[in-house]
Amino acid sequence: MISSNFRPALVMIVLMTVLLGGVYPAAVTAIASVLFPWQASGSLIEQDGKAVGSVLIGQPFSEPGHFWSRPSATGPFPYNAASSSGSNLGPLNPALIDAVTARIEALRDADPGNTAPVPADLVTASASGLDPHISPAAAEYQVARVARVRGLDPAQVRALVDEFTEGRQFGFLGEPRVDVLRLNIRLDSLTPK
Repeated sequence: MISSNFRPALVMIVLMTVLLGGVYPAAVTAIASVLFPWQASGSLIEQDGKAVGSVLIGQPFSEPGHFWSRPSATGPFPYNAASSSGSNLGPLNPALIDAVTARIEALRDADPGNTAPVPADLVTASASGLDPHISPAAAEYQVARVARVRGLDPAQVRALVDEFTEGRQFGFLGEPRVDVLRLNIRLDSLTPK
């Protein structure tokens, strides 16, 4: 009795492994590559024929002449797509309080004259730890610093922020957000860091 049930089970395991572990993923990849080639290859942004980042994954920026991204909680280095996660620290956890305090101090040190409240998304990591966007408020908080360091008029920098601000998806999903990577690439094309 055991042997009569064993063979069909073994055949089914092998068949499903080949079908769902090989044929199906290959077919989906092939279809995606044909219909959505840019997205299927990682939504990479290229500059001078070289990939400089992806619109889907944030990057660390710490130079005063750049807009800073939302912090990342991934390990062992920031924005590690292989280790996507939040910090999992609760609001009363001393480690989270210390991290937020250090981030606020870094922002204040980079722009000592800025006394505005620091937007939350500049000092807290997203759930994925990979968020490539910041809120318009977080961008506005950084406009004066970036303009001063780059020798630009703040109105010109604000216009660039507006250019790279994306609205709600389909007009009602999510919140407006600023594409940090593309904004910094444009700034680098205008003036050196």
